[in-house]
Amino acid sequence: MNHPGKTRRADATHYNAMKRAVLKVLPRRSPGLDYARMTRAVLPHLPADVFPGGARASWWLKTVQLDLEAKGLIERENTKPLTWHRA
Repeated sequence: MNHPGKTRRADATHYNAMKRAVLKVLPRRSPGLDYARMTRAVLPHLPADVFPGGARASWWLKTVQLDLEAKGLIERENTKPLTWHRA
């Protein structure tokens, strides 16, 4: 649930592992990956001790995707379905 004005600290281990995986699998230019393909693509690059069996990977992927997009490190393409590539 979103709470305007509230922030929450993210676990650095999970965040950094997912960030590395996302930046590894996203292409540098269009066409990018849609969310479903990105989800499948990051799983083999996640450390098993941090994401055992891919647990909570989807939640962390969305969190990292939104953060990297806000920071300008990845770009959302105007496609249907939405796709992303590295900036």
